[in-house]
Amino acid sequence: MEFQRARNDEQRSQRRRHILDVTAAMLAEMPVAKLSLNELSRRVGLAKANVLRYFESREAILLQLLDAELTDWLTGLEEPLSVPAEGASRERGDRLARVLADSLAERPVLCDLISAQAAVLERNVSAEVAREHKYATLRSYRTLARLIANQLPELGQEDTFRLTGLLSLVAGGTWPYIQPSQDLLAAYPDDPIVAAMHVDFADVVRQSLEVAISGLLSRAENVPLGAGPVGAVPSGDAHA
Repeated sequence: MEFQRARNDEQRSQRRRHILDVTAAMLAEMPVAKLSLNELSRRVGLAKANVLRYFESREAILLQLLDAELTDWLTGLEEPLSVPAEGASRERGDRLARVLADSLAERPVLCDLISAQAAVLERNVSAEVAREHKYATLRSYRTLARLIANQLPELGQEDTFRLTGLLSLVAGGTWPYIQPSQDLLAAYPDDPIVAAMHVDFADVVRQSLEVAISGLLSRAENVPLGAGPVGAVPSGDAHA
């Protein structure tokens, strides 16, 4: 498909949207690591230099797609998590962990982008693009924290936000382990010990979140994400 040069803001916005749509379609076929700007340009129908008129780099495209994927994921979570849950905190926490893990497992493109976010996607963008992405991520985390609070109001505001960060770390760290090389896949049928190490993404994320939620509820520290060890937290501040 060949395009004429965009002449106004609406056409430029359409062109950016088309580039993002093509990128998303490519990621349904290949991992982030194999997506090249050359192939993307060919599929979009623009010269690479023209694609770079709309996004400053391949990584900038992928970061904006990550922001869009996060938004779509959270929109899908509104229905199952917007209504306060019933039952004991352990039961509600386990249900929350299961919903989050299963919903992420259904979005491989999002998981792949999260796994590449810090080590790859944020390494070849300007400060402006990085700042816009961080603000978009913060908005997504706040939305997720609100949904978590509906299910676990016992968690303090800071602990609720800490859980969103832990979820991102677990999902991003687990995803590469369920994408083994062809050589490793070939070894699975012949070696049950190796095959047993091929983990299920949803199970690992769910179990990790169950432990994290139980720990946050038990410790009741309610400290900011990334804070160092703390002492006893006054009861009046534990669930502020």
